[in-house]
Amino acid sequence: MCLRLMLVQLLLFMVANAALTTAQLDQRPKPDCLRKCGELESIPYPFGTEDGCFIHEDFLITCNSTDNNPPMPLLQKSNIRVTNITMEGRLQVQSYVSKDCYDGNGKNTNNTPSLTMGEYTISDTQNKFTVIGCDSYGYLRGTIDEKNYIAGCISSCDRLEDVTNGSCSGFGCCQIDIPKGLKGIKAKAYSFNTHEKVSQFNPCSYAFVIEKSRFNFSSSNLSATITKEIPTVPTAVDWAITGQGNCAEAGNNKSYACKENSDCYEPPDHSARGYLCKCKDGYQGNPYISNDCQDIDECKQGNYTCYHQSFCVNTEGSYMCECIKGYKGDGKIESCISNPLPFFKIGLGVGLGILMLLVVSSWIYFMLRNRRLIKLKEKFFQQNGGFLLQTQLSERNGTSDTARIFSAEELKKATNNFDEKRIIGRGGYGTVYKGFLIDSKPVAIKKSKIVDQSQIEQFINEVTILSQINHRNVVKLLGCCLEIEVPLLVYEYVTNGTLFEHIHNNDNAPTIPWETRLQIAAETAGVLSYLHSAAATPIIHRDVKSSNILLDDNFTAKVSDFGASKLFPMDVTQLSTMVQGTLGYLDPEYLHTSQLTEKSDVYSFGVVLVELMTGKKVLSFDKPEEERSLVMYFLSSLKEGSVFEILENGIVNDDNNEQMREVTELARRCLRVKGEERPTMKEVAMELEGLRRMNKHLWDNFEVNRGETEY
Repeated sequence: MCLRLMLVQLLLFMVANAALTTAQLDQRPKPDCLRKCGELESIPYPFGTEDGCFIHEDFLITCNSTDNNPPMPLLQKSNIRVTNITMEGRLQVQSYVSKDCYDGNGKNTNNTPSLTMGEYTISDTQNKFTVIGCDSYGYLRGTIDEKNYIAGCISSCDRLEDVTNGSCSGFGCCQIDIPKGLKGIKAKAYSFNTHEKVSQFNPCSYAFVIEKSRFNFSSSNLSATITKEIPTVPTAVDWAITGQGNCAEAGNNKSYACKENSDCYEPPDHSARGYLCKCKDGYQGNPYISNDCQDIDECKQGNYTCYHQSFCVNTEGSYMCECIKGYKGDGKIESCISNPLPFFKIGLGVGLGILMLLVVSSWIYFMLRNRRLIKLKEKFFQQNGGFLLQTQLSERNGTSDTARIFSAEELKKATNNFDEKRIIGRGGYGTVYKGFLIDSKPVAIKKSKIVDQSQIEQFINEVTILSQINHRNVVKLLGCCLEIEVPLLVYEYVTNGTLFEHIHNNDNAPTIPWETRLQIAAETAGVLSYLHSAAATPIIHRDVKSSNILLDDNFTAKVSDFGASKLFPMDVTQLSTMVQGTLGYLDPEYLHTSQLTEKSDVYSFGVVLVELMTGKKVLSFDKPEEERSLVMYFLSSLKEGSVFEILENGIVNDDNNEQMREVTELARRCLRVKGEERPTMKEVAMELEGLRRMNKHLWDNFEVNRGETEY
């Protein structure tokens, strides 16, 4: 009785499962779905215009028309016009342009468009964020993995003659790349001076995201008239089937979108999270529609190759070439031959071949298994310049100050196989982990980005030089690992966080008195002075900012992150480089000319000095416009004589009042627009060190000891 009951239950389960499978296989859109709307010639499934015609509400396209206007295809979730859909995961949409226009009376018209498209992402490979104008700058805001993102660029020119057609290098037009995974964008255009100087030929600023293949800058773009209409530009958007993970995860999902005779894939240049489907080789149709990927009859279409004495026979998903009677072989590989060998000879040959193949394959397998990892490590070691580094280190006779070459196993063990819980920082040049060496010594291990092969020698030279810097205020480079694809750098571990965290964390800021802040400034200036004028080969840091200044338990400054640094030969006064740095700290002269000099570090240090005095962030977009840029706010306050009003509460008193005036004046000199008018870091370091040592009694007796004080 129990056995009979179990058999009935099993039969019911099999019937239910078969019904579910059949329902999934037969899943198809309605046969009468509208597949064209206005200028959009094709709306393929999984997209559709009505219930039963699309796979998910993110794929719903409305097709509405108004009086005397043709139908317009719009993405239902964002009301954005769609002009093209490809099965390779791309949409082309018309996104709005932000404009900031001024007439002769200084009156402006502007708009801030947004592009919010549900699960769709802005293509990072097809688009560029672009700003047009001669007195203009623009910002692009959005989210990446639910984190806020902001970036921008500056465009300026004084005359139309300065503009080069087809070039967006900053004269009349500037462009930046789109990061991977960007969603919900908002573009905003601004004018520095309401186009007062250039209004005759350029009354507007424009900011927008556009397909780079659809845009070629021309000087005529600068003379656009002021209009009330909001223009649009073509923008490429990535789409994918989302909510089920990647291909490996989605295959077990009941709502798996790839139907019979199709494959799941994840395009390498795609920014949308999810997967796409395509018909298998030898099939054609829509892979998202059940039973739509049908076999291609290569024999009927003539799309086949059969050698002599053979003919084409279609198979499911492919074809074969059969030899005519009296011939033998595979006509798909070579011409068929007559008089085949006797069966026993063929069997003997095949048997011996298989036996030999097994012996040789086993031997090769065991050899390759033991040598594969060694070869791979040697490849990366050589590729990352390991032999060159070994040579340079051996020439230094292996002194105790020389950088070490660590093995990959050592650093994996030190970081618990690069556990995410060990991450202590992320930056534009890599990820930093906290690790412990065999002797329990804590270290900071930086996993860098892939090194450009054309710059290996320069990278190794930089590593060896930095390893020789034995300055108490520089985070010491202990060594590196070159056995993996991306080089690993090992630094000493600094315990008390960054200067940025202490200045801008309201809980910690009051604990840093002015004397300590002045000490940090003097120590940082001393390091930069050492790098510029005392190192064997001068080094320009190129990314001086408060988050790159670490502090130990005694608040001693430790300058870090030399990922953007440049070696600066003594016989060279400036270098042409691609502009790198952090917005807000970046030298404006370097930004406009791409000419790097040691004065670029001086400007960035000046920003840090103002940050120390005011306790304010260098860029604050949530504040009034005159306070958004700390440098501009500081300089304008200094000019108006109200600079003491913006200094941080509690750091100014009667004893240091004159000292603060000296530091504000020094900061002003560091922030001069022309690099040649700024002091050198050596002069800055000497002046700050002098201010540190100057006590209250020297100021009380200023007239008596004036000669000594001036000296």
